[in-house]
Amino acid sequence: MTLSAPLTSLKGVGPRLAERLERLGLRGVEDLLFHLPYRYQDRTHVAVIGALRPGSELVVEGEVQACDIKFGKRRSLLCRINDGTGSLMLRFFHFNARQQAGLVRGARLRCFGEVRRGAAMLEMVHPEYELLDPEGGLAPLAGTATEPHLTPLYHTTDGLAQKSLRQLTDRALERLAQAELFDYLPSELVATLGLPGLAEALRYVHRPPPDAPVAALLAGEHPAQQRLAFEELLAHHLSLRQLRQRIEINSAPVMVVPGSLLQQLRAGLPFTLTGAQRRVMAELFADMAKPHPMQRLVQGDVGCGKTLVAAAAALQAVEAGYQVAVMAPTELLAEQHLRNFRHWCEPLGLQVAWFSGKQGVRERRDNLARLVAGDAALAVGTHALFQDEVVFNRLGLVVVDEQHRFGVHQRLALREKGRDVDGRLPHQLIMTATPIPRTLAMTAYADLDISVIDELPPGRTPVETVVISDSRRAEVVQRVHSACASEGRQAYWVCTLIEESELLQCQAAEAAVVELTEALPDLNIGLLHGRMKSAEKESIMAAFKGGELQLLVATTVIEVGVDVPNASLMIIENAERLGLAQLHQLRGRVGRGDVSSSCVLMYHKPLSAQGRARLAALRETNDGFEIARRDLELRGPGEVLGTRQSGLLMLRIADLVRDQALLPQVEAVAGQLLQRWPERVPPLIARWLGEAQRYGDV
Repeated sequence: MTLSAPLTSLKGVGPRLAERLERLGLRGVEDLLFHLPYRYQDRTHVAVIGALRPGSELVVEGEVQACDIKFGKRRSLLCRINDGTGSLMLRFFHFNARQQAGLVRGARLRCFGEVRRGAAMLEMVHPEYELLDPEGGLAPLAGTATEPHLTPLYHTTDGLAQKSLRQLTDRALERLAQAELFDYLPSELVATLGLPGLAEALRYVHRPPPDAPVAALLAGEHPAQQRLAFEELLAHHLSLRQLRQRIEINSAPVMVVPGSLLQQLRAGLPFTLTGAQRRVMAELFADMAKPHPMQRLVQGDVGCGKTLVAAAAALQAVEAGYQVAVMAPTELLAEQHLRNFRHWCEPLGLQVAWFSGKQGVRERRDNLARLVAGDAALAVGTHALFQDEVVFNRLGLVVVDEQHRFGVHQRLALREKGRDVDGRLPHQLIMTATPIPRTLAMTAYADLDISVIDELPPGRTPVETVVISDSRRAEVVQRVHSACASEGRQAYWVCTLIEESELLQCQAAEAAVVELTEALPDLNIGLLHGRMKSAEKESIMAAFKGGELQLLVATTVIEVGVDVPNASLMIIENAERLGLAQLHQLRGRVGRGDVSSSCVLMYHKPLSAQGRARLAALRETNDGFEIARRDLELRGPGEVLGTRQSGLLMLRIADLVRDQALLPQVEAVAGQLLQRWPERVPPLIARWLGEAQRYGDV
């Protein structure tokens, strides 16, 4: 039997079990070998009850002293055991008469579970347990009689218990001992890396021996785990490199122009471009002059001027005779782009079409007609740009803002709209105001060229950030009054929900407006949230920009795209509920003028350890890349990138935070494999990604 044999070739795997295993993506024996433990339990030692501490997971043995049913709100079976050093209560909410009959006074038990504080003593709730032979003949603690080991825990599914998965993995490991598992990493590379072989690493990770270094395994830092993590990261990196190669095979319009439209735009700007903006523009123009599609990610901190860089690329495409699509994930951000592009492009004689899910039939029809005829040089919109009825005359550049909020198929749909009769694809520019740490970008965006705008416009003042409990709300309200009434400034008051919710303990924006209007009767206060109609939102924002409103109460819809230089104070309620990146985005709405600005992070007690860490990070730094690095450590890559970004985030054993040090070697080895052993690349990717490869194919 080979490792490629179906799982039904293993003893005990019938059609029903095979169907459950397939839900986990497991079809063959080799799939099961690469279904790796996500953590371990140490059942190899018996702990003494007298030394137990809450929160620990371990094995204890003891004699039953009493076992009774306790009646109350919830019926439970309470069983007290003692080992001579102390007593422990076992609590069962689900039990039957046979189980109760076995737990008689004097019976000896071996139990495994998590220790918790109980009403009278420490307890385990629903521990795994077994009755021990009164003659003293004990079963081995874990594994086999000759080879006890740490107990692995696997990701499972309904109807598939951990015990069943461990038994199946035992059979797959037996098969591994009889059949050869091909290692796609050449032995000379493995030796250079100083890591164990593949089969050895798999055996060790599935069944660590009794003398295994528990701390290293629990931390994911054992060489066997690092060997597999390295290969998994390598497979993901190679998958994106292949995607990049496939993209580069395609042709794209060559856009080499004098740049007269850009010169006209720059002549009308009231400021000069930063050096970083000019450098990134040059990188974009160089890409657009090539005969294959540009795939470039432009990232930079809040307020660095990414939109103007995108406008420069758009003018390059328009001057070359092509149309441009600009897509944003929210109505508010799309509307902000619409205002900016119309402000910059209409004086140059260029029409900008608008597409939104909320616009009227007549407006949409007019915009469609202008786009199809080629009269509109640019189209700005939300997801509405994906619709089949939106047809371009000659699409040459796609600009996607905050792309991690879109599903990959949506981006693909927009790019395909630009495929011309000769099969040429449009260039693609992706923007994000969430700086991505280089280590994450190396893995998650290996298919893209990356440009960084690492310079803010001159005159921007650092924002002072303070963290304060909402028990001091009255002081914060007074500070708002001082800034707006006495100093002539404007302020934002950000709430995380629109409607009242006791469960989430969030101050609702609508309730906040009523409360703040009563507390600050001499201020003009406005309300802005995502459920308002576009015309309402535009009216409110125009009033705030024009100084008619002194205080704007809003939900997090204002995190991007709002620029009011006179606003110098930002209050964020329930700040502990938001991620670091979102808090940083919100804070970036102030500090846009030449006066000192402040951001007040108001939290609701009690504050979790992670909440404290997030708020401390905001207080300590204004650097978006440092914020992003800490965000990655606190929340992990799935949250930072957005879980819809790609299947890349479904890592089995690698951890992009823990394993950052491996990434430079991953990049180097990927280059060697592609150059010297290209035939090994596709099966290596298939082994680790399987069907997840399709997520990256955009």
